[in-house]
Amino acid sequence: MELWAEGWWLLCAAAALAACARGDPASKSRSCSEVRQIYGAKGFSLSDVPQAEISGEHLRICSQGYTCCTSEMEENLANRSRAELEAALLDSSRTLQATLAAQLRGFDGHFQLLLNDSERALQDAFPGAFGELYTQSAKAFRDLYAELRLYYRGANLQLEDTLAEFWARLLERLFRQPHPQRLLPDDYLDCLGKQAEALRPFGDAPRELRLRATRAFVAARAFVQGLGVAGDVVRKVAQVPLGPECSRAVMKLVYCAHCLGVPGARPCPDYCRNVFKGCLANQADLDAEWRNLLDSMVLISDKFWGPSGAESVIGNVHVWLAEAINALQDNRDTLTAKVIQGCGNPKVNPQGPGPEERRHRGKLVLQEKPPTGTLERLVSEAKAQLRDAQDFWISLPGTLCSEKMAMSAASDDRCWNGMAKGRYLPEVMGDGLANQINNPEVEVDITKPDMTIRQQIMQLKIMTNRLRSAYNGEDSDFQDASDDGSGSGSGDGCPEDICGRRTSRKGSSSQTPLTHALPGLSEREGHKTSAAALRPQPYTALLLLLLFLILSAARPRWR
Repeated sequence: MELWAEGWWLLCAAAALAACARGDPASKSRSCSEVRQIYGAKGFSLSDVPQAEISGEHLRICSQGYTCCTSEMEENLANRSRAELEAALLDSSRTLQATLAAQLRGFDGHFQLLLNDSERALQDAFPGAFGELYTQSAKAFRDLYAELRLYYRGANLQLEDTLAEFWARLLERLFRQPHPQRLLPDDYLDCLGKQAEALRPFGDAPRELRLRATRAFVAARAFVQGLGVAGDVVRKVAQVPLGPECSRAVMKLVYCAHCLGVPGARPCPDYCRNVFKGCLANQADLDAEWRNLLDSMVLISDKFWGPSGAESVIGNVHVWLAEAINALQDNRDTLTAKVIQGCGNPKVNPQGPGPEERRHRGKLVLQEKPPTGTLERLVSEAKAQLRDAQDFWISLPGTLCSEKMAMSAASDDRCWNGMAKGRYLPEVMGDGLANQINNPEVEVDITKPDMTIRQQIMQLKIMTNRLRSAYNGEDSDFQDASDDGSGSGSGDGCPEDICGRRTSRKGSSSQTPLTHALPGLSEREGHKTSAAALRPQPYTALLLLLLFLILSAARPRWR
């Protein structure tokens, strides 16, 4: 009888333990009303949402404890979390794109306005001052301004060649103009050009304009191109799709707390940062070349001032042209005599018009247009905005966590650590692809960098080289960069010492061991989390415990 009583007691104890391990619905179920409310507010149907918690063996991302989510709900929320992150990334990038686009419009509009005003001033002043000397050569002046615009807009022109060709064309027209009956074959014009190099018919104006215009136009063009490249990089990188491992991690970060019945728990700060440092590892590798580009743009903006600055030169091209024609008028007789002496007397067309009556005209003295202050304001605003944007790529994880993900204010026992409410213990990973080798939240293959982002890193490097050359006054185009297309910056490829140590994490999934969720767990949450990570192992353990207790109770009787 005593043995029977002890056996009965043991069976009751085992049944109680088994009920605790299974989570007896009568004692463990909680209402899913709050989850239903949140799920419905997102536009999903409530028809399949359970009224109370159910067993979670069907979950593929969230922990498989008691849950308010069906498989369909988990899939819907995973898709929603991915879409929300992509929208947040686009929103962050759009703000920066809008800033760069506004700068581009401002500088481009100002530089083109300077050139347009210069041409308009020429057209207003030259006809009255130079008469037919200008009107018969007006096309050469129009062509010069047209080619200056093309060069500024990025056309494949050499500015020095453009100016040299303009002066040669102008000299030919002006030499022919007072004696239209002269025949000037090509060999005579070649001789005229060679004589002009020594005689300097336009004085110092061509040399001064060449030196100043080259520096001014090169700097202005490179700066505006830099703004365009920066905006394109931001736009293209924002379109890079998120990987599947990132999508799983974001779902776990944002909505798994809902499925596990704690929708009010906000993500722990360090947990959120680790998720996004893993998701945006490739984007962080833009940081080095991005900073180089913005630094170079801030530096070259200092070249907009002074005698060779964009403000002084682009808006006053007509002043240099006026000085050149003034010099030609002063030297015309000497020039004609020396050209005839060196090249011979050109043949005369007897049927051509006679020589024109020479009218004495005074010199045209033009004053340089003073700065309006517009460029100074644009540069001041641009410098501040470019400096603010320097850490854009590496600050994205923190920005998303603080502004988009309703992150917890502190890491304590009440924040969501991915498994339950509790402290988050792992350290925060560094920035860039190579630093994600041990990221506890996102499985990142550091040997496979995103090629779209590598291409954008190369574009940043090419543009930076162009800006640095422009800073030195060099008209260089680095379309065929010497570096290969793999790009540069932190995280290029996989360093051998890191790859050699890399541990395989192929088997990790939602069933990650609970290494950082234990502190702060309540007894009930501990049972649920353990069941999620270890099911169905508790049943085996309980059966072994039951067998051990029965044998222990029966052993004295068998002796």
